[in-house]
Amino acid sequence: MLTGSLVLRNGVTARNRAWLAPMTNLQSQDDGSLSDDELRWLEMRARGGFGIVETCAAHVADDGRGWPGELGIHHDRLLPGLRRLASALTREGALGIVQLFHGGLRSPSALIGQSPWSATDFQAAGADRARAATEADLLRVIGQFRDAAARAHAAGFDGVELHGAHGYLLCQFLSATMNTRADGWGTSLEGRARLLRETLRAVRGAVPRRFVVGVRLSPEDFGNAQGLDLDESLQVARWLCEDGADFIHLSLWGGRRNTTKRPDEHPVPLFRAAVPRDVALVAAGGVWTRADAEALLEKGADAVAVGRAAIANPDWATKVADASWEPRRPPLTIAELRERGLGDAFARYMRSWKGFVAD
Repeated sequence: MLTGSLVLRNGVTARNRAWLAPMTNLQSQDDGSLSDDELRWLEMRARGGFGIVETCAAHVADDGRGWPGELGIHHDRLLPGLRRLASALTREGALGIVQLFHGGLRSPSALIGQSPWSATDFQAAGADRARAATEADLLRVIGQFRDAAARAHAAGFDGVELHGAHGYLLCQFLSATMNTRADGWGTSLEGRARLLRETLRAVRGAVPRRFVVGVRLSPEDFGNAQGLDLDESLQVARWLCEDGADFIHLSLWGGRRNTTKRPDEHPVPLFRAAVPRDVALVAAGGVWTRADAEALLEKGADAVAVGRAAIANPDWATKVADASWEPRRPPLTIAELRERGLGDAFARYMRSWKGFVAD
């Protein structure tokens, strides 16, 4: 049941199985520090009943920023704002999770002040050409993820999620098309998964066992995530569980959609069968109603991540207890978005989501 508590692998318990999905919102300060707008947005969802509230992607390094107004967790000077956010989420009864992220080739040169880097010399559509990572780059970024996780713990958060989806750095290394390295960081699946696995191990070793650590994955090609194979993703998920992951978060985009590789099979049961039962499986993908959420739970998900529905309905997690409740759906006016806790930057950004904002 969506309203039942969720006990994670390490014994940490969330009050329910409703998970606020990590969403880009452009509301942080230019230096990556927390803004009042970002605090209000997340705090309102915690107050609205979500058991787990996850931040937007937070960059672990200056050269990993993906867009302006992005939350940072790359320096100790950001700790006051991070502590303020963690405290607010705890006060409202939610577990606070920080999504740790590096953009890799999707970090614009104009934003980071240098050429981006990735697994190989590669240029994706709409991105600057990336240089191939050196060994020093890789060792450094593993340490940056580790230090960011330790910073999240010091700030009072309950856990972190490594962003291994959507074609960002960790996903780029998993990709058979973006990662054509001939050394130990590429070639085979074992090599392509090495950066993500070593990063997870470093993070797991830097925080207490009661601190939640998980990974978000794109199971197959979609959007900026390219070069991914379903069966390889299943194997990566198995390895990550061996390496200490408390949860695996599947970014499905369409929660009702079956896999591309095996059109008669849904991804959730496949991943549920692949990973140990004590590892929580989180599914995200177009959830609006209680019926949408419970359909994923019935397929084997342990929690359901809610994105757009949570933008339109800050108290979605409370309201779905009533099976007859119908969530507010787009379009919404800018004024209505502001009432729901979105700052001006986030409200304007929502215009890029077709049909979400009413003119």
